[in-house]
Amino acid sequence: MTASPANASTQGKQATDARVRRIALTGFMGSGKSTVGPLVARQLGWKFVDADDVIAAEAGSTIPEIFAREGETAFRERERATIARLAGEEALVLALGGGAIETEATRSLLRNSPETLLVHLEVELATTLERCRGTEHLRPILADRANLVSRYQRRLPLYRTAHVSVAVDALTPEQVVAAIMRAAFPADPAYQLGGHSL
Repeated sequence: MTASPANASTQGKQATDARVRRIALTGFMGSGKSTVGPLVARQLGWKFVDADDVIAAEAGSTIPEIFAREGETAFRERERATIARLAGEEALVLALGGGAIETEATRSLLRNSPETLLVHLEVELATTLERCRGTEHLRPILADRANLVSRYQRRLPLYRTAHVSVAVDALTPEQVVAAIMRAAFPADPAYQLGGHSL
């Protein structure tokens, strides 16, 4: 279930009833994971990590190069192992690659990991196209509209298995941060009033 522009909706109350020690952000390209993630981390005094950056640094290659050299199956296993390792850290905001959610083991790990809140930044495909305009050289999938639509439609129900979904199309990054904070820390009245200022 998607959140309204002003609110985040919870998929599984058990994730927000316990103390949250790490927040994982998932969503399609252009959803704002790499923009919102550092803002959430700064507000909490936590560390921000982009899983794709870790994978690329450890492999000494870009993500497209790893895909081309090893194939998607090998890449997804590398990605799963990296996320599993990072998900053991505390005081962490973790941005996932857009396709990480397709691996069942990764979804299960993040949904069932104690003290982890998995947040879906839900974005409409039109918003993705607008936000990612001019990055086709970095994201060749943008030029293949049929494949892009198919990928979006395949992933959306998987993204929505997250503990929380926030509809981000009409929100500023600061508003998205406030929605995440309200969902992550429901017992904190300061966040329920709209979040602390950034």
